[in-house]
Amino acid sequence: MIDTTLEPSGLSRRSLLKVSLLGSAFLATAGLTATLSGCSASMPSAGLAVIRESDLPFLRALIPVMLDGAVAPANLPQAVAGTIESLDYSLNHLSPAMLKLTVQLFDVLALPITRGPLTGVWGSWENAAPADVQAFLTRWQNSSIGLLKMGHASLLQLVMMSWYSRAESWGHCGYPGPPTI
Repeated sequence: MIDTTLEPSGLSRRSLLKVSLLGSAFLATAGLTATLSGCSASMPSAGLAVIRESDLPFLRALIPVMLDGAVAPANLPQAVAGTIESLDYSLNHLSPAMLKLTVQLFDVLALPITRGPLTGVWGSWENAAPADVQAFLTRWQNSSIGLLKMGHASLLQLVMMSWYSRAESWGHCGYPGPPTI
């Protein structure tokens, strides 16, 4: 007869619930802190509809890491600027509920009190090395906390949709563009 008993894991249902509850409380506190400190209420950056000045350092650190290999290094500054422009357009057309969640995510990533513990990037995003940003993305992607995994998936989808919606990205992936009518 084959033994089908399972070895008990080190993580019980109770401890999983505790970790989830603590993580949720931490993120809710961070979001409330951002809202009360006025971080959420800031105006969009000049020339943009949604993305705020406080979001730009993070996006300028994140986008080059996500576009690594898809853009020639010489074209990276233009690609980052274009992706931010497309991202702003996309965010401006989100439902109010989804936009609120995205703004909260950007707030958590912008605040030093939450950025360090959640991302491992303890300094400002302007000083973050690409390896640090990649480590943050890997950390969130492989996290046991579902909220961080969802944050990673959201960031990945937002940036990739914004980049690949641009005509200059199509050549790299072999897409000839939409048919002319």
